[in-house]
Amino acid sequence: MPSSEPSSHPSDAEDKIMALRSSADSIVSLRTLDSVRDEVAHGIALRAIMKAKIVDGVKISVYFTFSKRDDDRFLRHVSNIIRARLPTRHLFALATTGAPSPSSLTNTNTLVITGSDADDVQSAVLLASSKFLGRVVSLTNDGDLMSAAIEDIGASSYDSAALWDVLHKSVRAPLDRLVPPPGSRSTLQLIDAARAKLQRVLPQQAWDILHDPTYPIPAFLVDIRSAAERARSGGIHGSLIIERNMLERRFDPRCEDKLAIADRYDLRVIVYCEDGWASSLAAASLHEIGMWNATDIIGGFQAWKAARLPGQVKAPSTESKTATLEGLSQISWETE
Repeated sequence: MPSSEPSSHPSDAEDKIMALRSSADSIVSLRTLDSVRDEVAHGIALRAIMKAKIVDGVKISVYFTFSKRDDDRFLRHVSNIIRARLPTRHLFALATTGAPSPSSLTNTNTLVITGSDADDVQSAVLLASSKFLGRVVSLTNDGDLMSAAIEDIGASSYDSAALWDVLHKSVRAPLDRLVPPPGSRSTLQLIDAARAKLQRVLPQQAWDILHDPTYPIPAFLVDIRSAAERARSGGIHGSLIIERNMLERRFDPRCEDKLAIADRYDLRVIVYCEDGWASSLAAASLHEIGMWNATDIIGGFQAWKAARLPGQVKAPSTESKTATLEGLSQISWETE
């Protein structure tokens, strides 16, 4: 009885097996090239989501990962995965740290801020810009996603804390936009508190102090108005012109920028502004640095004019390069 023949030659079966193996190897090869970064991105997205904190119903998270090739594109991909997995409101900050990617033209790391609400992202962008002053090399703002090239991000613990603070403040909902926060004070309350520290003087009293040869301590009249206000309204010859933003530095005996005359704490500094409001806050600020005799003129320069006082006072005996004498804005009225 003749033996049965195999349905196919052994070499054909081996060829099929080799073909299947080759196909499998090709699939693995393709997966290695096309899918590994995707798997890594999914892993980072999942870990960032698991790290998230909830602030006023919004999920926020900060996640650092080591620099990859093409950081910007990679973090954008992670952002897309997060959006797909989180249908609820969220705001995330993702950044690469460590040695910058060799493909980076700016030798920087990348920060991406992404969220479900464009307003949240824009708030975070503004806050983050102030946190990383001088370190932002470039920035791309797409509305609901911001990508920035930043020098040395993640190199210190400050960066992580700063980003958490940015996200927290960006999503924090006010209790009521029209209700003042606890501990805040109105302008009138600030003025009242400042004036409670002062022995304010009327224009005539200021004049008398400045021209009293027996007054026991040096007294100076200080104009803190802006150049525009002086040009518009005039001024008092003999007064020191020190605009508001420099006042404390000029009269603090401990400051390197002090005036030559600011060599003691008992000076009688009489501050005036246009209407007597800003001057009260300024004089109270001088009290904070120890100038307890500082005060201001009730009603300011307008009250001086209304009192028909002369447009010139006795000039300080000591001049300084850091303060100028009022010599340009001569008052035009005549005294009675």
